[in-house]
Amino acid sequence: MENPMYMMMIKKTKTYNKLTKKVILEHVENLKRLDDGGKLEICGVFRGYPGMAGMYILKTESREEAEEICKEEPLVAGGYATYQLIDLQIANRENNYLL
Repeated sequence: MENPMYMMMIKKTKTYNKLTKKVILEHVENLKRLDDGGKLEICGVFRGYPGMAGMYILKTESREEAEEICKEEPLVAGGYATYQLIDLQIANRENNYLL
């Protein structure tokens, strides 16, 4: 069985527009670290959805590990964003699209 996946929905706070270049660079370094560690399946920015910054799809050993990753995200740790962690059950050819 594959590792569980979780979707981290990233929501902007009122201070999001005060992001500094330093925080953005820390955010990108965090993405690289997660990707290098095999924890990041995909990530992206939402356009046209006010209040939403973006999302990560995380591959972790547990929900607790995913929660720690979310809390350590520089946008969240710095107070620029909040998150919602959602359990994601993948539907694909290998599991007959959950049929």
